[in-house]
Amino acid sequence: MVRTRRALLGAVAGTLALAGCLGDGDGGGGGTTADQTTTAPATTEMVTETTSPATTTAGGDATVAVRSHPDLGDVLVGPDGLTLYMFDQDERGAGASSCTGGCADAWPPLTVDGEAMAGAGVSATLSTFDRGDGSTQVAANGWPLYYYASDTDPGDATGQGVNDVWWVLAPDGSPVRPSGTTTGGGGGGGGGGSPY
Repeated sequence: MVRTRRALLGAVAGTLALAGCLGDGDGGGGGTTADQTTTAPATTEMVTETTSPATTTAGGDATVAVRSHPDLGDVLVGPDGLTLYMFDQDERGAGASSCTGGCADAWPPLTVDGEAMAGAGVSATLSTFDRGDGSTQVAANGWPLYYYASDTDPGDATGQGVNDVWWVLAPDGSPVRPSGTTTGGGGGGGGGGSPY
């Protein structure tokens, strides 16, 4: 996925314009709990998830690779070296994304043409699913993968913990959350403002 600085700046500007779009309006602290729900727009697209065999590559053609971060440890990155994230409002293993429209501008999905390839050190099972717009998104350990538009250089991880719903992933595909953080993964909402 080739990204330009201009495209990233445009995505950030779009994000600012959309601030507060999905908030529940209570001004609360933002953790995801089992009682909170967010109504996603109804879709009629057929979702087909495909799981690739554990295809590993040592070269630069890996879709998902591992990079060491000084504060977060080893994390998953895309083919361009930019940090990848998961979204607590997605349902793990559902083969669908809860991040569309303005959310996808701020958090572009990692997409592929063909199979997803795992780089050395990636132990998560990679799979793909149809986003319903003609693109194919990559998932790790069942979690759809996203970039953060504000991350402009390899090693950036400025999306970690945004609104307590966006998290980097370890090489096994598990979210890297601070201790004591409420876990998500079932469509829970991010209270108090936009989750993106």
